[in-house]
Amino acid sequence: MRKHDFKRQSGTSMVEFAFVASLFFMLLFGIIEFSVILYDKAVITNASREGARTGILFRVGDRTIGSLAAENTIVENVVTAYASNYLISLGGDSSITTVVTRRDNLVTPNGKFDVGDELIVTVTYPYDFLILPAFAAGLSDFTLGAVTTMRAE
Repeated sequence: MRKHDFKRQSGTSMVEFAFVASLFFMLLFGIIEFSVILYDKAVITNASREGARTGILFRVGDRTIGSLAAENTIVENVVTAYASNYLISLGGDSSITTVVTRRDNLVTPNGKFDVGDELIVTVTYPYDFLILPAFAAGLSDFTLGAVTTMRAE
């Protein structure tokens, strides 16, 4: 029987652990990062829906499409409040851009925002990667967006 000399293999388990651990952590943080991206996308979509719901409600007063800047501000505030409450940004830039467009009924346009007219709320959010740029060079930030169209009541 021959005895094995294990002195030559003293560092192999550490090297193997270093390779496996780095791959494991990169995979783990990748799963976390893309889960946050999907969550933020859902929040942006829900924020645009909340803004559209607010914008289609009937209000008394001047309903001329060009004079609805105050109502557009209300819609933008609803979107910003919803998104700022639920977005995961970890202290990063959470500048949300909201564009409110009102489209007159194409069949009988009258220049007023009334029943059947469309309200389009477009929300964009520049997503900053939280963890992955430390592991993978070349990843750049991108923009999440959502568009909601609803008809006025």
